[in-house]
Amino acid sequence: MNRLKEDIQTIKKNDPSVKSTLEIILAYPSFYAVLLHRLAHSLHRHRFYLIARIVAAGSRFITGIEIHPGAVIGRRLFIDHGMGIVIGETAVIGEDVTIFHGVTLGGTGKDKGKRHPTIGNNVLLSAHVQVLGPITIGNNAKIGAAAVVLESIPADATAVGIPAKVVKKAGVKLPH
Repeated sequence: MNRLKEDIQTIKKNDPSVKSTLEIILAYPSFYAVLLHRLAHSLHRHRFYLIARIVAAGSRFITGIEIHPGAVIGRRLFIDHGMGIVIGETAVIGEDVTIFHGVTLGGTGKDKGKRHPTIGNNVLLSAHVQVLGPITIGNNAKIGAAAVVLESIPADATAVGIPAKVVKKAGVKLPH
């Protein structure tokens, strides 16, 4: 029950458009996506793979947010306007991460084993960001809208572009 309260508080803190707890419980897609992912992930960990995939598919149908049951997600994930989000099987997401619509945490098709990214704590992934491959986005990093991230991004950095390049590190703009 404490996790549910924490999820609701995270949404209230991060989304000024939310008017009530009831609105979150009845009509907030990311609330359901995270809740159903926990169920699917538990089933996946206990090797009920087919049932886990069915739960995940139902969640995707209801919310427009696709999270593989094998993905590991930390506490207080905030998904804003979640339509079109895809999170791959070996992705790992830290705590206090914000993800906007259209984000993909995917593979390149070239890797075996760990194929998807690891996202640190307190990371912002703006709209339509594509993070591809077994790379790491460091703690407190910010990735600008529509960036395509193909290499690891250090902690406390801001990256933008296609392919993404670090433009700010620890609050200091880097020369072009």
